[in-house]
Amino acid sequence: MLGPEVLDSEHHQEITFKCTGPGRWTPRGQTRPITVQVTLKDGRYTGATTVKQTDFGIKPPGKAGVRAKDEVRIEFDVRLAS
Repeated sequence: MLGPEVLDSEHHQEITFKCTGPGRWTPRGQTRPITVQVTLKDGRYTGATTVKQTDFGIKPPGKAGVRAKDEVRIEFDVRLAS
């Protein structure tokens, strides 16, 4: 999964999410807009989105005859520091 066909972690060591209005997702040096549903409750932001690996040039990992799904669900729970 970390190899050149999937995440290519040797050349792309970070996946970045920046919230500057509409969200943008940046794995493998490619930036694409995404939609994220976010809720703020009790000082915590929670949310989720689904992205397609192939939209970012990532080949879903797998073995001969068995392949992972293209869509990946990303969930987060961020607590605000005081």
